[in-house]
Amino acid sequence: MIDIKKIEELSKLIRYYILIATTRAGSGHLTSSLSAVELMATLFFGGFFRYRPGEPKYHNNDRLIFSKGHASPLLYSLWAAADMISEEELLTLRKFNSRLEGHPTLKFPYAEAATGSLGQGLPIGIGMALNAKYIDKLPYNTFVLLGDSEMTEGSQWEAIQIAAHYKLNNLIGIIDVNGLGQRGETLYGHDISAYEQRIYSFGWEVITTDGYDIKEITSSYKRALLVKDRPVMIIAKTTKGKGISFLEDKNGWHGKVLSEEQKNLALIEFGEINKNIRGKIRKPKAVDLTMEKIEVNEIPIGNENISTRKVYGISLVNIFSEFPNIVVLDAEVSNSTFAEIFKEKIPSRFFEMYIAEQNMAGAAIGLSLRGKIPFVSSFAAFLTRAFDQIRMSQYSNTNIKFVGSHAGVSIGEDGASQMGLEDIAMFRTLLNCTVLYPSDGVSTFKLVKKAAEHYGNVYIRTTRMDTPGIYSGKEDFVIGGSKMLRSSKNDIATVISAGITLHEALKAYEELKIEGVLIRVIDLYSIKPIDKETVNQAARETKSIITVEDHFAEGGLGEAVLSALDTQCFFKILAVRKMPMSGKPFELLDYEEISKDSIIMQVKNLLS
Repeated sequence: MIDIKKIEELSKLIRYYILIATTRAGSGHLTSSLSAVELMATLFFGGFFRYRPGEPKYHNNDRLIFSKGHASPLLYSLWAAADMISEEELLTLRKFNSRLEGHPTLKFPYAEAATGSLGQGLPIGIGMALNAKYIDKLPYNTFVLLGDSEMTEGSQWEAIQIAAHYKLNNLIGIIDVNGLGQRGETLYGHDISAYEQRIYSFGWEVITTDGYDIKEITSSYKRALLVKDRPVMIIAKTTKGKGISFLEDKNGWHGKVLSEEQKNLALIEFGEINKNIRGKIRKPKAVDLTMEKIEVNEIPIGNENISTRKVYGISLVNIFSEFPNIVVLDAEVSNSTFAEIFKEKIPSRFFEMYIAEQNMAGAAIGLSLRGKIPFVSSFAAFLTRAFDQIRMSQYSNTNIKFVGSHAGVSIGEDGASQMGLEDIAMFRTLLNCTVLYPSDGVSTFKLVKKAAEHYGNVYIRTTRMDTPGIYSGKEDFVIGGSKMLRSSKNDIATVISAGITLHEALKAYEELKIEGVLIRVIDLYSIKPIDKETVNQAARETKSIITVEDHFAEGGLGEAVLSALDTQCFFKILAVRKMPMSGKPFELLDYEEISKDSIIMQVKNLLS
């Protein structure tokens, strides 16, 4: 039997904590935190949320994601009411080096993910729910607190579709419909039925509730936990600024806090507060985490003409026994990325995310935060759609391997819309993200394995065309390395490339050699981190560097090399600089001046 009086007392304490923390900070989202207090207090302390306080990494804890991350004062205050952080620490909210940042990050051990860019919590929750239901097969639930403003984000509706598709009955969303956004009324205001009809139509169980009637909220959670075949959305009608009369349902207070004088007026309204009361969280069942053993037969790769995108799919199968935490997500292009090879061999670890790249990247964050190694594949061009989710993943310290196929103009006739020409730049901007670009079957296999070994986000760029073998199976590859494929003491220039244009550089080498002109050729397969030592050695010894890439000049391989140089030399970037179009791959490489003929011309210009 739930103790309603105690929940009411805890709710008052939580409001007090939110108020004093935001006032001391001088900034923060006071009104957005106040609106959902009873919803969260009942979840936490009404026996519905199961968690081992002090053990945030316990595998069978329920998960709570604040998708409306600006309500972080509420999140921190909940844990203070659970006696997991002190009132003194609450007063460090938003201060430099505090664990309690303006939006939740993993500095705070009870934050499940870094949130704050709206529309991302539900996809992350899908990843955690998929992990519980289909991989670890654990009984924990994932709860996601959502704001009504963020329900206009397309990523939410991508997630709502996929959650219904996978029948994630262990995923419970809670929409705090307080009716006000940052600058005024939200799209539907307090029209609860608008949310109810839309979400129900996607196949969710929908429960509406008064966000302050603890008895009704309790009934909603009870109903939600009994649903067996679909995800659940609790839609709660609330009031922004609840509990402080001069803030309630008032526009213009989003992201604003009270003065000391206003705070004291609010405290008078609160009345007597029991500062000694603490809530107790129900503990989850103690269950063992056992990994399902999956037997896999490896697939021969060889070193014949083969596309690196195909070797990617084969490599996943071949390394799975060594890395059984691998999970593969694809956005309905697995027959082009060749993730379908993994799907055919290990279907229980493959999740089709359909053409919903934002949700796919968000789900990968959730899977990574539950200890899995997600490999996420699509056309390189389409990963740009998910850049906000990819950007946010760095703040959750995730371990995701993104794979972009169909990179560059060399894809040919499909034309500009399908050509990934921004992807290297995109992933280079991310803190501690590794960027790899293999050129043949052996290097692809070795680098996919290195990516799995490496903790942290990795981007692997693959090529559509079949390419000849360059390396033997004994060749070793390291993150941060490169390969000097051709060199002599008489080299007049160094050509640095990777992927498809590396083959053009090798062709140029052979033609120039016949004419008695020697160049150095470097395979810069690790674009980030970059092999600064080899790059600078080449600059010192040959005095000239030409980079060649099937990517826009801005932010690509050439600029990566330029940023690594500490030696003066002649420097030329050959990259995609003209508007791409349809055509044969060789026509497009010539047109963009990144083919062997363009390399030869640049070298001869040096001679003259």
